[in-house]
Amino acid sequence: MATEEPRDESAVHQEFSSNFHDPLIRMLHSPIRLCVKMLAVLMVLVIFLGVLDVVYHLYDALKEPPILHLTVSEIFEIFGAFMVVLIAIEIFINIRLYLGSNTLPVQLVVATALMAIARKVIVLDITDTPSEYVFAIGLVTLALGVTYWLVSGSVATRTRDT
Repeated sequence: MATEEPRDESAVHQEFSSNFHDPLIRMLHSPIRLCVKMLAVLMVLVIFLGVLDVVYHLYDALKEPPILHLTVSEIFEIFGAFMVVLIAIEIFINIRLYLGSNTLPVQLVVATALMAIARKVIVLDITDTPSEYVFAIGLVTLALGVTYWLVSGSVATRTRDT
């Protein structure tokens, strides 16, 4: 029968604990932690490349005649590129919080998902989208919104009570 590591009641999880009772698991935490750090470095690279992509899209759209004029479809394409970079930044923040604390940043994860679905809504071409797909996106948005509201409410209540 395996015994569990003593848990800190204020923490949601204890990933990569350096004082885990099993020496093998404790030893395996280091390479996994290194992999998560590598993912953080790669995410920064993705963010830089995403910013360059936004600049390229904007430059490419503005240089075409009529010069310095954007069509609605070009604006939506640029908005989509912006949102992708912002989502990448949110994912980087999730990785940083994952490495830097013993608590799972549920509110931030849900906010990232909300931003991703908002990007989908912003760039959605309603003329070519089946109604079932639009309905499904609406349900996902509603579910994430309610989840965010519940999580942020419980965080506010817990903060106020302490």
